[in-house]
Amino acid sequence: MPEPTTSPPSPPGMPSLSELFISFIIVSVSGFGGALPWARRMIVEQKHWMTTEEFNEAFALAQFLPGPNVVNFSVVFGSRFGGAAGAAVALSGLMGPPLVIVTVLAMLYAQFGELEILGRILSGITAAAAGLLIAVVGKMALPLFTKRWTWAPAIAILAFAGVAIMRWPLPWVFAVLAPVAVAIAWFKPAAKTATP
Repeated sequence: MPEPTTSPPSPPGMPSLSELFISFIIVSVSGFGGALPWARRMIVEQKHWMTTEEFNEAFALAQFLPGPNVVNFSVVFGSRFGGAAGAAVALSGLMGPPLVIVTVLAMLYAQFGELEILGRILSGITAAAAGLLIAVVGKMALPLFTKRWTWAPAIAILAFAGVAIMRWPLPWVFAVLAPVAVAIAWFKPAAKTATP
């Protein structure tokens, strides 16, 4: 008697343009201290639109492009699921609400910026933002370090050491390590197939 076969789980449905817009609005208004932690949480953990590895790859592309990383990511992510319209909708959802909020806050800051309590509030927000950034970096790095050690964690450690410890300029570190990482990733599959 043949064993019953189980079909692989079906991938989650593709988000509609309205879902993309609403999701990125939620990310933008939740993203105090940076929208990246909220974008990753929504896309990977809540909606399951991407795996951790897919998110890391898309974010790596967004970092490679000039401009703010999360803005680039919204365009990359939106275009993946909705083409040019998806990119425009995700970008509008990400940028629209903060533009309105920041404009209002700038007017209020111009009026009340000298208050001592405002300085204390901003110091607390800075600490929370740093904590969120550390948390999301840890979540993004986890797949690199939990799988068997390959070249990827070594590149990550070299980049961290170059920028954070040696205090070399980020463009220099990137200019050296990016071609090395691309070359290793490019030739790694060829080396695997060549072995019997």
